[in-house]
Amino acid sequence: MKRIANEIEVIINSALENLELIQGLTDCVTAFMRFEADTAHWIGMSVREAVTNAIQHGNKLDAGKTVVIVFELAADRLGVSVRDQGRGFKADNIPSPLDQDNLLKPSGRGIFYIRSFMDEVEFKSLPHGGTEVYMVKRILSNGGECR
Repeated sequence: MKRIANEIEVIINSALENLELIQGLTDCVTAFMRFEADTAHWIGMSVREAVTNAIQHGNKLDAGKTVVIVFELAADRLGVSVRDQGRGFKADNIPSPLDQDNLLKPSGRGIFYIRSFMDEVEFKSLPHGGTEVYMVKRILSNGGECR
């Protein structure tokens, strides 16, 4: 039998001021799911980076465009989807922040952090424009957390 996850969906306009709202919601979700403090912090950082990228790089700070954030709460995992209305991009074309030429650059680390902190990360272009980032943090069946 497949269990359906509970979902929380939030739609915000592309203003960086909305990051605090999303951070607060992420903190509530991770507390509700009883993630350890360190894990909750890294989940929060990943969601914040994905939403920041959607607002700044995807929607180009256009307040007329929205970002949709969906939290999927399940017994074995937390899934988070972040969708923008931008032109899209190829995640594989993002230069590594660990390359010698990029070590001192202040930007370009968000996707690296997301991939480092979450158990699964998928980027896909949406059929009507925009990009979706889908992230998963798993919970082991014995009550412990992965990583």
